[in-house]
Amino acid sequence: MKAVVKYTIFEKPQPIRAIKRLERDVLRMGALVEQSFRLSHQALFNRDLTAAEQIRRLDKKIDRFYRQIEVDCASIMSSQAPTDQESRCLSSFMQLVRDLERIGDYAKDLAEIAMKIFPYPPHPTLGEVAIMSDHAQSMLATSLVALADLDEINGRRIKLLDDTVDDAYKKLYRNLAQQKDVPGVVEPILLLTLAIQCLERMADHATNIGQRVAYIVTGQR
Repeated sequence: MKAVVKYTIFEKPQPIRAIKRLERDVLRMGALVEQSFRLSHQALFNRDLTAAEQIRRLDKKIDRFYRQIEVDCASIMSSQAPTDQESRCLSSFMQLVRDLERIGDYAKDLAEIAMKIFPYPPHPTLGEVAIMSDHAQSMLATSLVALADLDEINGRRIKLLDDTVDDAYKKLYRNLAQQKDVPGVVEPILLLTLAIQCLERMADHATNIGQRVAYIVTGQR
């Protein structure tokens, strides 16, 4: 009797191998983005300018992954006649790496903010901003685990985690905007306002990644 080969996610062996390689590349890119986010946190809250300098090198690697993954996805879609489910996965990867690339860009922005704010004494709200950063990093980590496991439930759960970051953003923005009788220059306040905007956007992109994972699994947006 002829052996029956089962494929649990995709139907044809050739695109499966290519997509699996792509998935590994996306996760490698995700690991670099996570590292860049951690370094930006270290730079801003531990006043570690060495960490800030490392992000520039990481950003170049992230951009290379981004460009290559987009090219590879387009090549598979045009040359290997993927099934509908495989096409859904490939299109999601193309969108997902854009989210990762943007998080990497925001990490680089945070590193630049860290360098500009370094000469000033730590602002009283810095601890709250650090907590906001921790939450956003946790969201990114959760989204990447959801991708690695193709876990729809965890992917959708990130949307709920985003509420914590949004609430922190609103509170911090209000506090920074309403400060009165600020002695000296206002640059530290402006820089922290930019920092929380970066963190809020990073959390949004992490949410997008989780939603795209759910779409890969279910086909429902």
